[in-house]
Amino acid sequence: MSRTEEFEELRPLLFAIAYRILGSVSEAEDALQEAWLRWETTPTRPASTKAYLSAVVTRISVDVLRSARVRREAYVGPWFPEPLLADPYQDPERSAELSDSLSMTALLLLERLTPLERAVFVLREVFGFGFPDIASAVGRSEAACRQLAVRARRHMDAGRPRFEADRKEREELAGRFFDAFREGDVDGLRELLAADVHMAGDGGGKAPQLANAVIGSEKVARVLAEFAPQIGEVGVVLEPHQVNGQPGAVFRDRDGKVVSTMVLDILDGRVQTIRSVINPDKLGHVGPVADAWALRREADRVRRFQADGAS
Repeated sequence: MSRTEEFEELRPLLFAIAYRILGSVSEAEDALQEAWLRWETTPTRPASTKAYLSAVVTRISVDVLRSARVRREAYVGPWFPEPLLADPYQDPERSAELSDSLSMTALLLLERLTPLERAVFVLREVFGFGFPDIASAVGRSEAACRQLAVRARRHMDAGRPRFEADRKEREELAGRFFDAFREGDVDGLRELLAADVHMAGDGGGKAPQLANAVIGSEKVARVLAEFAPQIGEVGVVLEPHQVNGQPGAVFRDRDGKVVSTMVLDILDGRVQTIRSVINPDKLGHVGPVADAWALRREADRVRRFQADGAS
C-alpha cells in the first residue's frame, strides 16, 4: 500500500481526533494537511502507521489549540464549535459513544480542559488508544498521561449530562419541535421545552443575532414563534439534519446558501439547550454562505411595508 493510500485510509480517524481536540473543521483540515506533509517526507516507515499519524495529528492539534485559545478569549459573544453535519469516522459498535463525544455540549466541556488533558481524553476515552501510544503522542510519561486522563474524566463526568440513548425518541421530539417552529406555534413549542431551556447563538460579531441568551420556556417559545415567520418572509427554509451527532437543522436562503445551523440538546423528553451558529466564518464547510445581514435588511423592509399597509 502506498503512503497516499495509507493516509487516505486513516483520514477519517485523523480528522475525528483533530476535530474533537480543536472544535474547528477548518483547523482540523489544516492539521491533516500538515500531518500529510510530515508523513510524505518521513524517511522511514514506522512500525504502526496509525499510531504514528495519530501522534502527529495530536501534536499539531495541541499546538494549534494553544494559540486558538488566545483568540477565543477575545471572541465576540458566545463561542461554539464549528458545526459538523457528519463525522466521517464510523464505528457501528461505538456509534452512540462517538456521537456523544461529538456533541456541542461535550466539545464545550472539553474547552475547560488544558490542551494536554483534552488530547489525552480524546485519545483514551473516545478512541481507546493505549497509554504507551498516548504518551508518545503528547510527549509525556505514561504515568503523567494516566493522571491527565483521570483529571479530564473527572471534569467531563461532572459537567456532562447523559443524552437519551433512544435516538428514535430524540428524532421524534425534534421533528415535533421543528414543526411547531415552522408554524410559529407558541403552545406547541412551550410544551417541548424544559422550564429552564437556554438558547444562544454564535455570530462572532459578524452576523445578526440575539443580543443576549434567552432563558426559560416562555421566553424561548415566544422568540422562536416570532422569528419563524420573519425568516419565511425572506425565503429562508429549515432543513432537519444531524448536527454534531444531535438533532438539528440547517437554515438556507432562497438560493440554497447556508444562513445558520441549529442543534438541540434533548434530555428527559425536553429540549434543554438550543445553540445556533451564525458566524459565516464557521459555515463555509457546510456550503456556500448567505449574506445574513442582507437577509436581515430585507426582513426589516418587509415588516415596515406590512406596518405601513396596516396603518
